[in-house]
Amino acid sequence: MLRKLPDFILFAAICGILTSRAVAVGAPPVGEAHVYKQVDDRELKLYITKPADWKKGDSRPAIVFFHGGGWTGGSPGQFTEHSKYLVTRGMVCVQVQYRLLDKKKSEPPITCCRDAKSAMRWVRSRAAELGIDPNRIASGGGSAGGHLAAFVGMVEGTDDPADDTGVSAKSNAMCLFNPVFDNGPGGWGAKRVGDRFPEFSPFHNVTKDDPPGIVFLGSKDSLVPVKTAHDFKQKLSDVGVKAEVHIFEGMPHGFFNYGSNGNKPYYETVVAMDRFLASLGWIEGPPTLSADIVTEK
Repeated sequence: MLRKLPDFILFAAICGILTSRAVAVGAPPVGEAHVYKQVDDRELKLYITKPADWKKGDSRPAIVFFHGGGWTGGSPGQFTEHSKYLVTRGMVCVQVQYRLLDKKKSEPPITCCRDAKSAMRWVRSRAAELGIDPNRIASGGGSAGGHLAAFVGMVEGTDDPADDTGVSAKSNAMCLFNPVFDNGPGGWGAKRVGDRFPEFSPFHNVTKDDPPGIVFLGSKDSLVPVKTAHDFKQKLSDVGVKAEVHIFEGMPHGFFNYGSNGNKPYYETVVAMDRFLASLGWIEGPPTLSADIVTEK
């Protein structure tokens, strides 16, 4: 006789799947390591990659990446290949380490969210020395990292008490790869956030001052329904915010990662992200990523 597993065990199992997928495709982070925050005796780092022709005094667009892993695992290097490409397009790229939740507990992602906002504030407050435009800082991420990327763009509150909240943590654009951004009843992570979902769920915090966003999702994603992505776009469109949704037929969760599915989805999502950023006026010209080059790697 089969027994229904307790909710916390099911959640832990899902997190394990997310973590293994993120770790499997994660490379070491690239760029200069900087400590953006210290919590007790732990230093949290972010990794900054700059274009070859970067110089102090530049005012370049930037993107801050948050890795996936169910809030309980994963590593900053998940977006290493994305960063290596985008610097060739003139952007400064940042990959963030943040505190992970205990798989055996069921607390909400307060520390993850606080760290994400702290990282955004660290980057923006140092825009001049990093050679970036403080008004052109995108957030990007996959799965739980996609949640954090949407969170910093859309949700107020859950700030670290040590942060200077006079510096905005709000991103100016969002690049979201199968993001688990609906944390309300029936959504992903609902068991952790419970009736506090308005504090954490981007899907439930859509306002007219949200940044434009692009969403990538596989039609066979077992964690994020296709309808959720389309509803998200509609909600943003209803308040006048530019939004794109790209659905990849037959693709599961994590399909976009470098090294997955023959790299075809990686190539297609990065090219679409490039065109989205170009539509905002952040980068110029057509995408320079070649499918042949990706395959050869």
